[in-house]
Amino acid sequence: MTQADTAKMKASNRRAGRKIGGTVAIFIVLSVLGLFMVLPIYLTIIMSVKPVEELFVFPPKMYVISPTLDNFRDMFESVRQNRVPFSRYVFNSVAVTVSVTVLQCVFASMAAFVLAKCRFPGSRLLNHVIVIALLYQSNVIYIMQYMVMSRLHLIDNPLALILPSIASPMGLFLMRQSISQMPDSMIEAAKVDGAGLFRICWQIVIPNQKPALMTLIIFAFQAAWNIQAGSLVFQEQYKTLPTAVTQAASSGMARAGVAMAAAVFMLIPPVIVFMLAQRYVIETMAHSGIKE
Repeated sequence: MTQADTAKMKASNRRAGRKIGGTVAIFIVLSVLGLFMVLPIYLTIIMSVKPVEELFVFPPKMYVISPTLDNFRDMFESVRQNRVPFSRYVFNSVAVTVSVTVLQCVFASMAAFVLAKCRFPGSRLLNHVIVIALLYQSNVIYIMQYMVMSRLHLIDNPLALILPSIASPMGLFLMRQSISQMPDSMIEAAKVDGAGLFRICWQIVIPNQKPALMTLIIFAFQAAWNIQAGSLVFQEQYKTLPTAVTQAASSGMARAGVAMAAAVFMLIPPVIVFMLAQRYVIETMAHSGIKE
């Protein structure tokens, strides 16, 4: 082996060592971040199966000594004491969640296509308005929402929970950013073939936006599942499951375990939807490269 070959081997070993060291460092950082993200979920589950006498032990323990399901039983019993059956709350939540998720995806997709691929006076101003709208939390517009729903005579109506949630600045911004990356040549080719804007939107553009659409479904479902009646719905038969669970858990410190059980119960559907949609997001992002 010549001296040059030896030098090349040493240089290759140094590069391999740096690569392995960087990989180990990234793995450690991601592991620490993962633990911080998993810790709240772990604590919520542990607290939900702790008996009352273990909830207020100081210093708090990261494990449970005598696990019990009494907190879940108390939660369901508290909800059953209301004037409507538990199944009614579940139906209301499912109806509101499905309606908001589907309508938000439909309207966000159509509006995003127009803003991203159609040129009209005021389009740039509307895009700036959408970006500014991302800065506002939903709590800021509660009073305006109530005034609009009151003028529309929708107070104590399930539509009062659905209509305000259809328009999502985050969903519209996400879809617009994704659609804007699509080559204009595909749209121009479709126009030459005689396709209209509506057909171009739903048969050409939207089928190529599955990653963004799946991400929007995850966000929309999570937000819609946690919708509470608040100040818009007062009749018990129209209230959603989060509202009923919150009412059952808001009885002071003695109901701390019930509150944790309610948090775990409300956490399950969004986690299931995320796990189902995540696979499609990863697969589609890996195979949906569109080049000019």
